[in-house]
Amino acid sequence: MVKKAGLMFAGQGSQYVGMGADLYEKSDAAREIIDLADSKLGWSVSDVCFNGPEEKLTSSNVCQPAIYTVSAACLRTVLERFTIEPIICGGLSLGEFSAASAAGVFSFEDGLELVQKRGELMEKACRDTEGAMAAVLKAERETVEKVCKDNDVDVANYNCPGQIVISGEKEKIETALQALKQAGVSKTVPLEVDGAFHSRLMQPAADKFGEILAETEFSEPQCELVQNYAGNAVSDPGSIRNNFQKQVSGSVRWEECVRTMLNRNIDCLIEIGPGKVLSGFMKRIDRKFPVYNVEKADDLETLEEVFQAD
Repeated sequence: MVKKAGLMFAGQGSQYVGMGADLYEKSDAAREIIDLADSKLGWSVSDVCFNGPEEKLTSSNVCQPAIYTVSAACLRTVLERFTIEPIICGGLSLGEFSAASAAGVFSFEDGLELVQKRGELMEKACRDTEGAMAAVLKAERETVEKVCKDNDVDVANYNCPGQIVISGEKEKIETALQALKQAGVSKTVPLEVDGAFHSRLMQPAADKFGEILAETEFSEPQCELVQNYAGNAVSDPGSIRNNFQKQVSGSVRWEECVRTMLNRNIDCLIEIGPGKVLSGFMKRIDRKFPVYNVEKADDLETLEEVFQAD
């Protein structure tokens, strides 16, 4: 039976040393993609993914093409083994590029070039500024937005009910966290990141990335594509391109993206690529909806058992 699925792709922060290694050994489709990335990038993404070091894998200029490559390898392995009809695709931040490639907006190779340049630009923006990010838990959206406005910082991510991420200059984030505490918000978590992603501090990167995006050919998606900046499905290639640029310094409306996906005629959501971050968010968005992960060879066996049982 053909499974109608929504495909989700995680973003930066989901990386870990060893990701993609077992799929590379066991899947011809995965090996082909990773070898292709090695040849296109001019450095061995496979070596960094499989062996680290962790510090190198964490840098935006390395991390972004690495996650994109492993996600594509996972997707090819899934499509090689299962009869799945992707109905709608989406990804968080960097993961949106994996989703767009899966939807046929651009080729794997074009997407790889984009994320490599995006990572380099964002890495430079991190070095040029002193930014910080923090997760705000169990707070009202209006409270967080007001504190951000009052303290001159930005909302980076609306991830799920009970989790919003704020981003901006380090000192201003510290002041905002104190203001949140005074407003009755009891739990905030500073994030271990290189800079202030999805904030105005990334605007120089967004401006330059827009010039690069203009040189890439975009096609209409072959299945629906949700985008972070819009928080909804977008089909016009020009709008998709513009949203990719705006996303670098704008808010990620992931919860809205997921609710759009759940509003389609799909049997399940499949999180493809390293980590289980998006599946974790789903527990707060809709705990009952079927969600599966594929990041390792063992996950394919689990998915097969589930599909056969259905």
